[in-house]
Amino acid sequence: MHRPSRSCTGRMADLAPRVPEFSCYTLSPFSHRSARFPPQEGALSPILVRPVREQLEHDRVIRLLQARYKRRFSVGVNPGAEQAAPVGTAPDLQYPDLVLASPGTGKKLAGVVEVETNESVNQLEAMAQWARLGRLPVEFILVVPSGVAGVARRLCADHGVGVTEICTYHGIGDQIRFAQVHRAPLADKLSAARAAAAEARRALARETEGRKAPAAKARPKRAAPKRQSAKSVRPAAKRAAKKR
Repeated sequence: MHRPSRSCTGRMADLAPRVPEFSCYTLSPFSHRSARFPPQEGALSPILVRPVREQLEHDRVIRLLQARYKRRFSVGVNPGAEQAAPVGTAPDLQYPDLVLASPGTGKKLAGVVEVETNESVNQLEAMAQWARLGRLPVEFILVVPSGVAGVARRLCADHGVGVTEICTYHGIGDQIRFAQVHRAPLADKLSAARAAAAEARRALARETEGRKAPAAKARPKRAAPKRQSAKSVRPAAKRAAKKR
């Protein structure tokens, strides 16, 4: 019986029809697999794959927002797998899509912008990335497609994300239009963060006191020596004198 050689087997495998891959969130086929975030960013992004069309649209929105915010801020961008503008300190570095800094030599951090697509507006993304960006003491602007604006607002409310602005985008022909659907003052976000931190400190103090109380009760008390009263001593002395 004739067996095909390895080279022939390899050519046969190349000629075999390829099964299209599918996204983990939709049933639409895609041909591009986006890279994961690096380990130093903290947690891996739950979006491991994204269709080519949505990835191109995502990066296009980033470039449009860069030109829009460039009038007031010094803007750094991280489109695709680029990591040119980090936020935070190692090992807790983050790479939002846009980093807004004050113009000039100081370049103080003023805000971060995260652009999402239909696939990336989900609970995992809100817990892994939005919550971390929302804890920064600066403006956090979330930009989502217009069809999932309600889902984004509900996720932010459910997970306590400190978002100060939610904007939507939608395409009209070759143009992309933006609209603001939610706005919260930065002062309210900072005061809520301070209140949450104070409550956490009080809870920790109550827990520490609760641990100390059982330990204090468990310590045995030493019995104090009994002292004889003066009344009991005098009759004893009188009885001793009578016996004499």
